[in-house]
Amino acid sequence: MEQLDTNTLTAQLQDIWHNEIPLSKDMDLSIVSFANNQLITRASLAPNVNVHGTAFAGSLYAIQALTGWGMVHLQTQMLGLDASILIAKGNIDYSRPVDQDIIAICQFDGYQSEIESLLENGKARFDLKCAVGVGDSVASSFDGVYAVKIRT
Repeated sequence: MEQLDTNTLTAQLQDIWHNEIPLSKDMDLSIVSFANNQLITRASLAPNVNVHGTAFAGSLYAIQALTGWGMVHLQTQMLGLDASILIAKGNIDYSRPVDQDIIAICQFDGYQSEIESLLENGKARFDLKCAVGVGDSVASSFDGVYAVKIRT
């Protein structure tokens, strides 16, 4: 697989989400930016609102789980790998209500041993953290374990 620039990779990821995971399109999930091992996504509050006028907990979970999945997908693509990525485990903490558009952030730093395992053994697990903020505080934090296997 040829290595592509990040704009092409993020456009492809957006297409995968909207075409293969229709819920992501209904949630209005989009990629804001991908640079320096940081992925930022956004979803409008309106399609993700609950009866209290704040973000639905299930939407917060799904948006952060997909942001983590998207980060692993982008990283494998930048390595030129065709990989199957599954979320093996996910835990979320809801600290405060989200009453605005949902912005999720995921960092990918310090995973060298996992990358080496993936390249050597064809599989690895990545424990990623994502967060949604409101103002200067974290409103929701997600910890996901992503199982990755190189397709042969």
